[in-house]
Amino acid sequence: MRVRIRTMHRRGHRRIIGVLSAALLGTAGVTALPAAAAVPHTPAPAAVPHTTDAGRTTPAPRLPGGLAAAPPMGFNNWNSTHCRAEFNEEMVKGIADLFLTKGLKDAGYQYVNLDDCWALPSRDANGKLVPDPQRFPHGIKAVADYVHSKGLKFGIYTSAGTKTCNEAGFPGGLGHEQSDARQFADWGVDYLKYDNCNNWGVDAKQRYRTMRDALKATGRPIVYSICEWGENKPWEWASDVGHLWRTTGDISDSWSSMLAIAKQNLPLAQYAGPGHWNDPDMLEVGNGGMTDTEYRSHFSLWSMMSAPLLIGSDLRKAAPETFEILSNKDVIALDQDPLGKQATVLNSDSGRWTLVKQLADGARAVALFNETDRPQRISTTAKEVGLPQAAGYRLRDLWQHRDTHTAGDLSATVPAHGTVVYRVTADRQWAHYPPAVEPGTDGSPLVEAGTAGGLRSTVRNLGGTPARNLTVTLNAPQGWRIKATSPATTRALPAGRTLTTSWRITAPAGTKPGAYALPLTADYCSPGGTRATAALPGTAHVVVPPPSGTADAAELPWLTSSNGWGPVERNSSVGEQGAGDGRPLSIGGSGFAKGLGVHAPSEVSFYTGGRCTAFSARTGVDDEVGDRGSVGFEVWADGRRVAQSGTLTGADAAATIDARITGATTVRLVVTDGGDGIDYDHADWGDAKFTC
Repeated sequence: MRVRIRTMHRRGHRRIIGVLSAALLGTAGVTALPAAAAVPHTPAPAAVPHTTDAGRTTPAPRLPGGLAAAPPMGFNNWNSTHCRAEFNEEMVKGIADLFLTKGLKDAGYQYVNLDDCWALPSRDANGKLVPDPQRFPHGIKAVADYVHSKGLKFGIYTSAGTKTCNEAGFPGGLGHEQSDARQFADWGVDYLKYDNCNNWGVDAKQRYRTMRDALKATGRPIVYSICEWGENKPWEWASDVGHLWRTTGDISDSWSSMLAIAKQNLPLAQYAGPGHWNDPDMLEVGNGGMTDTEYRSHFSLWSMMSAPLLIGSDLRKAAPETFEILSNKDVIALDQDPLGKQATVLNSDSGRWTLVKQLADGARAVALFNETDRPQRISTTAKEVGLPQAAGYRLRDLWQHRDTHTAGDLSATVPAHGTVVYRVTADRQWAHYPPAVEPGTDGSPLVEAGTAGGLRSTVRNLGGTPARNLTVTLNAPQGWRIKATSPATTRALPAGRTLTTSWRITAPAGTKPGAYALPLTADYCSPGGTRATAALPGTAHVVVPPPSGTADAAELPWLTSSNGWGPVERNSSVGEQGAGDGRPLSIGGSGFAKGLGVHAPSEVSFYTGGRCTAFSARTGVDDEVGDRGSVGFEVWADGRRVAQSGTLTGADAAATIDARITGATTVRLVVTDGGDGIDYDHADWGDAKFTC
């Protein structure tokens, strides 16, 4: 855990302090610490890495003891409460109660963990940690006892430095490892999260091994979570130090943060296994910054990656949809699979990801993940994911909880930011299940109210038997007119064949612009008469054509928007994570009254309906981040890039971008990160205008 600080200004702050401290103090630096924080001068013996014949270094041996045979599952308060007063004894006990009443314990969740701010800022006269009496009036042991009484386990937090990560500066464990470990064991702690702040440049391996040895000396089995944010590549050395290690910086409750962290953790599959897990940080499911579709992707990716599943939302306030996601036993089973294999990436072409996870029973878990902002068809085969040749395969959709069979093709049209997860098994009884059918469309229709629009749907039979009495239905909001202009039914759809249907869609005059649900369903029977349904979530956009003349982009409705930090802002910089918290747009000292404030990576799309000829803007990094940051601006018309700025930095003046967009139905304004990450990448489309 690091304090939720402003990404653009403070990321890496503590890392810099640690380096400077080490440089200033030198090898004698630890003796300059306060006496109470003196660091042991004899480091724990270093583990000797193993090398292969090719000279490749392999991970050190894993910790003995059998702890964390599967990735830990539980709760941590930080993402939802931070250091606020609501983090207290009553909350922690309430979470433990909810584990039972909401079925989370039954789903596999065990640990109820405290994060920072549970202690007073100073130790007592004996150097012991003191629980905050306002937050925990009965002490930590009483809370641990309560958690244990529910058949659950209890976790706590401290840092491998003189102070923890909160700016209030609570006591850290550096120099107090034996005393703190003994205190934790006496309290009944089952899990320790050991953070990385204020470490005075002490070697990471030394400080984490010291606490490992202190925990071991207590004789109590305590899962040891190393939280040094991946700075020292713990996956290469910590498998005999801790049971899990953070591979990334802190997650935040946004699509861009979750996606970036998943991409950092995915390449590390070789280092994970029973008792030693890659940790891409806690879950944000239910905290409100993402859609349910995005939260399902978040949960799917973490489960495919064999990540610890630590709930980060306040379950006392959680919606039913949050519990539905968190308690999906089909998906949890992938995370907890006893083989302990982290998923590997089979393909990631153009934001269409195929992840494959080998399971203990010989099956494969396959996640089809759509990173992009529009529906995408993603496909692979049973052979490509490593299954043996067979006449048919059982195909279980882990979010729909539905069993079908396939002759070998694994494919789906996946909604924007969505994930379809299958468990695929070579099953001799495959024909007992209905054939899998794959519904799809040629996109999300753009409909002007009162004017008919069009859509084409497809339903493909992936199975080895016919889909009988197939009926395809397109469901629109009440009052809309939907008409199939080609057949939408068939008595039998043979294996490998596709039914294509054209539709005419009309939204009533006066319908407000925006996105409307337009799901496609296919109802059919197996040859044996078993009913089955396949559904595809869909969206229709009711759009308004731009006015004739010159129009400010900030005054037009957009079709979609995504942003790397906070929401896209109209006529102001992006500011921080909240809406409306930016400043007047300014690039290189030049101010702009109109325009869009974004943060890379960003994309804003507009409906132009073939009525516009040009787009122009003054582009650059907003002055609120000084001379830092680097971004690139691009304009896309109907999927074709028609203009780009090249890389611009915070030291550059505003650059003009002009794009010819004649005849385009949609225009996308894209900002990239300039190739060096997203820190400080506040970008402005100043004076952004369409000519129509």
